[in-house]
Amino acid sequence: MSDMDNTQAEDCMIKVSGVWKIFGAKADAALAAIRNEGLGKAEVLERFNAVVGVADVSLEINRGEIFCIMGLSGSGKSTLVRHFNRLLEPTAGSIEIEGIDVMGLPPKELMDFRNKKIGMVFQNFALMPHRSVLDNVAMPLEIRKVNKNDRMARASKMLEIVELSAWGNKFAHELSGGMQQRVGLARALAADPDVLLMDEPFSALDPLIRRQLQDEFLRLSNILKKTTVFITHDLDEAVRIGHRIAIMRDGRVIQIGTAEDIVMHPADDYVADFVAGISRLKVVRAHAVMQPLEGRSIPKDAQRVNESESLSTLIQMAIDDDNPIFVEDNGVDVGIIRRQDLLRTVIEGTEVS
Repeated sequence: MSDMDNTQAEDCMIKVSGVWKIFGAKADAALAAIRNEGLGKAEVLERFNAVVGVADVSLEINRGEIFCIMGLSGSGKSTLVRHFNRLLEPTAGSIEIEGIDVMGLPPKELMDFRNKKIGMVFQNFALMPHRSVLDNVAMPLEIRKVNKNDRMARASKMLEIVELSAWGNKFAHELSGGMQQRVGLARALAADPDVLLMDEPFSALDPLIRRQLQDEFLRLSNILKKTTVFITHDLDEAVRIGHRIAIMRDGRVIQIGTAEDIVMHPADDYVADFVAGISRLKVVRAHAVMQPLEGRSIPKDAQRVNESESLSTLIQMAIDDDNPIFVEDNGVDVGIIRRQDLLRTVIEGTEVS
């Protein structure tokens, strides 16, 4: 194994291999028929009265990464993620988190694993109405049997991080929806888990509050560096917060990549339709638009940008100055961008030729 392979292996936090989830009393027979006969979801339902929830999913999530799993209702995204802490048992396949075979854990070890390794944030907040905000945040530590002084100190610290220190003695119903979700996030973080599972945590909130919570989540992520699996049906949200995105359809992962990868190189017509409404201005970067230099001489006063510069900035530069823009990487000129390159990228949404 090369040094690069070693680095990738060390960075892999979650490894999902060939996971299937089929709901129904004849799940094993249905899976065998799918493998042997190539049955589709409708045929599986008709012949075995079984529903395919997740279909042969394999993926890897890196340490510290915000990995968004998205798709329409019924695509299998929530079903897949519920295998990560074994709320669901797969019909086939394996899941490893930091090298631990999650499916091989006996009951007591599984409970400890959930309590210490995994934090969950739900769409419906799931706060205890009879407990104060501070007690809600401290609850995971109480389950761990951490002494009261220590757990309250930790809970107070988490409320400070999510900027709710003054609300610790209030009850959940006294807080707004956005504030309740911040309490839910603080509770998930209080136990200092290695992995955060977030199941459409902001989808029930008003657009302005949702964006504020996204900002808050990104701020906390930069501080705490938690590996996060973030489920959403909102492509704009996934583009805004995800390092990488997996798009699911009918239980299968259709494509995995950065927002730019998916927008510029959709795997099929479904993905292309899915991302058609996304503005490329903040997604596409200079390296995806530039053309080879091919021996061009570069004027001393040439406009230069880093290869990660956004399309919106490049367009503004082209409006102000009709000369080509040169792209550099670590101080080395690597490409050129002309106005026609920018126009084709905006209009077609694909790399120019």
